[in-house]
Amino acid sequence: MRYSTLFAKTNKNAPSDGDSANARFLVQAGFINQLMAGAYTYLPLGLRVLDRIKKIVREEMQAIGGQEILMPALTPKEVWETTGRWDSIDVLFKLEGAGGKEYALGSTHEEVVTPLVQQYVKSYKDLPVAVYQIQDKFRNEPRAKSGLLRGREFSMKDLYSFHLNEEDMRAYYEKSKQAYLNVFHRCGIDAIITEASGGVFSKYSHEFQTPTESGEDVIYVCDKCQYAQNREISEYKDGDTCSKCDGGVMRETKTIEVGNIFPLMEKFSEPFGFTVAGEDGKPVPVIMGCYGIGPSRVMGTVVEIHHDDRGMCWPKSIAPFLVHLVSLGSKDDEKREEILEKAGGLYEELHKAGVEVLWDDRAEVTAGEKFADADLIGIPLRLVLSEKTLAEGSVEWKRREEKEAHLVSLQDIIEQVEVFVKE
Repeated sequence: MRYSTLFAKTNKNAPSDGDSANARFLVQAGFINQLMAGAYTYLPLGLRVLDRIKKIVREEMQAIGGQEILMPALTPKEVWETTGRWDSIDVLFKLEGAGGKEYALGSTHEEVVTPLVQQYVKSYKDLPVAVYQIQDKFRNEPRAKSGLLRGREFSMKDLYSFHLNEEDMRAYYEKSKQAYLNVFHRCGIDAIITEASGGVFSKYSHEFQTPTESGEDVIYVCDKCQYAQNREISEYKDGDTCSKCDGGVMRETKTIEVGNIFPLMEKFSEPFGFTVAGEDGKPVPVIMGCYGIGPSRVMGTVVEIHHDDRGMCWPKSIAPFLVHLVSLGSKDDEKREEILEKAGGLYEELHKAGVEVLWDDRAEVTAGEKFADADLIGIPLRLVLSEKTLAEGSVEWKRREEKEAHLVSLQDIIEQVEVFVKE
């Protein structure tokens, strides 16, 4: 991608209402555009990141047997009335259609997926089954804030599992924990499995919390075994001895929640009368679990964790591009053309090697502006071609997280980039 033709560029000024690092940098760098509070357009760079996160999520959900579907976002009032949640979910967006028929925009999809699966699962032989979707959800948050962390429209992966008994559900539930940890690790996030209130479903659910000073949540986590509880249900306070290990101390930690899982049991299967024929032919109630990850929230969380005062520092796994190629100008017309020719050649060679590149080929922009934009955008590796580097037959090499740059021979640059990609 040539930066000169990229739709949506960086802005020298941070948004005045940027109340978090992700809101500030993602807007300023041209990754997202705010339509209104809690609703964003994903611009080309931002959509590339979001799609990479979704790809990782899909791979890990498929690894535990999840099958992808896509359910309607527009849902009828009747399914919500069946479970008694039409009036109890205070963030539900409600609207009236033709003929006075009432609908809701999906804030969650238990009411849709349960009768859906019920149509296809009739016998114990059909279980277990797990289906998931990645879809925008809508929640009428009283105060949307913190960029992608608390929106009114946001991307969500919701997986639902259906089982013949609790034992089977619990086994799948444990498997999902590792799949979630895999997702977050691959996205550059260290997540802590945290006990939280299970509400009406069970004694505990589990959240995946990542430590950061910008976090909205507070957990108590053992400094030895990593056992953790959300402060809202916790029996601990800061400095208490951990009851799960020998010698551990519970420490109060600010975090961002990036995922959660719930053992739903019969909470939704019962209202829909969802049973299957057991081995003896008698009806058996279906046991359910649900498992949520917000790809857009993960994107915002990564920025909260991986940034400095100059901009974002994307992990390679989800960066919009792996290489930011910068060609600088020259007062000498002949040398300027040589720089562009060499940069164009390097750009093509990297593409042939399967390396995705953003080339800042702008002619009327200073070196300082190009470097500032590169830092703001946060692509993992910056390569610079200039009059000085070409005189030495080299390219300036700088990783985003490092302060110092060094020179690499033009002859060796493709090989070195390939090594970098595989690290």
